Amino acid sequence: MESKDYLKDISEIKDLMNKSSRFISLSGLSGILAGIYALIGASVAYFLVMNYSYGTLKLDGRIFRLVMLDLALVAFFSVVTGIILTTRKAKKNNAKMWDATSKRLVTNFLIPLVAGGIYILIILSNGKYGQTGALMLIFYGLALVNASKYSIGDIRYLGYMEIVLGLVAALFPGYGFWLWVLGFGIMHIIYGTWMHFKYDKN
Repeated sequence: MESKDYLKDISEIKDLMNKSSRFISLSGLSGILAGIYALIGASVAYFLVMNYSYGTLKLDGRIFRLVMLDLALVAFFSVVTGIILTTRKAKKNNAKMWDATSKRLVTNFLIPLVAGGIYILIILSNGKYGQTGALMLIFYGLALVNASKYSIGDIRYLGYMEIVLGLVAALFPGYGFWLWVLGFGIMHIIYGTWMHFKYDKN
């Protein structure tokens, strides 16, 4: 009987340590909505390029600037939605939204993401954009994997998928747009749905 109590105590201590070292209030629904935003943004970009830019983009053209604005809006709405839903989930679980663990999570997520963003801007300024989609997928995947040790570990699997899709996009640049849609749109919806039913419903 005592051995069972010890095992139960050890299990509870382990759970407490895991909760204190990982930010577990990320919302699966925010992943679903981020994927939907990405699909909407990709549809808008495709429409602009195919109908007003004859299927090509010029870095100094108006359509290119509109596509960049479209991407920025997708990122903005994804981040805002993530913050709102994660804050709501944290309150529901009586957890702190902004503590040492969440700060480490954000820091480890932003380091690869910001570095990748700066690198993409550098190559765009040099008139090269053929690998942009691949680089976005790769650096985003690296950011997810890097941040996963401070959150729900399952996030790293999404990161692995994004990296693989980015490498495939680098190998086949002609399919970069569609692989971007698959990575940021469809994969987010699939992953967010899985996370929602695995964690949010419990």
